[in-house]
Order: sequence, then structure tokens, then C-alpha cells
Amino acid sequence: MGTPLESREEQATEVVDRLHEEYPDSAISLNYSNRLELLIAVVLSAQCTDERVNEVTADLFEKYQSAEDYAAASEEQLAEDIYGITFHNNKGGYLQGIGELLTDEHGGEVPDTMSALTDLPGVGRKTANVVLQHGHDIVEGIVVDTHVQRLSRRLGLTDQERPETIEQDLLDVVPEDEWQQFTHLLIDHGRAVCGARSADCDACVLADVCPSEKGDSEVDLATGEAW
Repeated sequence: MGTPLESREEQATEVVDRLHEEYPDSAISLNYSNRLELLIAVVLSAQCTDERVNEVTADLFEKYQSAEDYAAASEEQLAEDIYGITFHNNKGGYLQGIGELLTDEHGGEVPDTMSALTDLPGVGRKTANVVLQHGHDIVEGIVVDTHVQRLSRRLGLTDQERPETIEQDLLDVVPEDEWQQFTHLLIDHGRAVCGARSADCDACVLADVCPSEKGDSEVDLATGEAW
């Protein structure tokens, strides 16, 4: 088993430093050219791969270029336009509702507050954090997706299970100037090395400080179950 550093703060800093070296070009992988496209792409990415979202939005963003365009479309048409996205019927309704609220209450613009964003259909704190960070350059939290949820538990940075409570734990230990990049680094590492079912501890730059490391540990701290 890897031996984590003495404090969670030291552990978090070490994780960030090593992953910066491993993934120097770590960045958001969704394609977008403005705030509205970013918002739509992140809503569509829930439980769907970024690669698939980028394939679908290449045509979607040509057809719908304003909040008014989404508001004027039917849920059924939008669902058809995003066919292939996970839960496309539900998300078609989200897009139509987002278009209406942005048009009616925000002048067609994407708002810049957590409360206003989370009032939009299909937008939770994770999505709002992404839009704030990459659309408005406002970093007030850490985006906790499935990779961040899994790796932060494996690495001993939190023992919480819900994204909201994991985020609060991480805000206490991750350096504030790394809140945005922390997510991208863990996503890249989760995709490349530390998968949900395919953790390659032999190839991991964090193995010696990871309490879930398979060489000695019998337990995956992300699930609490045996490897």
C-alpha cells in the first residue's frame, strides 16, 4: 500500500504537483466557442462521454445559435437533434427549458452566478461550476465528476461519498489557485491510468502515496470493496 503524506493538505499538494508534471496540457475536453455552447455541452455531457458530446454538438451548434433558437424548438425536435446522447429525451426538454429561461429572464445571456445557473433545467452545482470557471472566469468551487469522485477517495483526500460533500472536503485541502485545474488533472489521470475497473497501479505516478495502491492494499477506497 502506498503511504499518503501526513496531512490531507500535503497529500493534495503532492497529487497536484505530480499530475501537473504528468499532464502539462490538461484542459477541458468539450468543444465550444461561447458561453451558451459551453452550457449546452456540459448539460449534454452528464453520464455521456465528452467525445460523443463533441460529435453531436458539431451539428447542433450550427443549427441552434442563440437561446431563442432553443426556446423556439420543440422538445421532440431537440431530442431528435441530440439522438445518441445518453437520456436524449430528457435532455431535449432541458435544452428547450434552458432556452426559455435564458430568453425570458436573462436577455438570452448565460448568467454568472451559481444560484441563477442552478435554477436552469438540468443544471446542478457541477455543471454550474464548469460554466462559471470556463465561461465567466469565476472559480468558486471544484467540479466533482465521476473521476474526481473516484480518485479523491482512492487517494485519501476524502471519505465522503456524495459530490457535494466531497467538494467541501476538497475545498479545504486543495490550494485555491488549483481548484479549476485539479478537476482536469484528475480527469486525465482517471482516463489514462486510474479507471473505475482498470486501475493500472504499476503505471501510476501516485502509487507510492496512494492508500488504495493494489500492490499491498486489499481495498479500493473509492468503493470500500476488495480489488
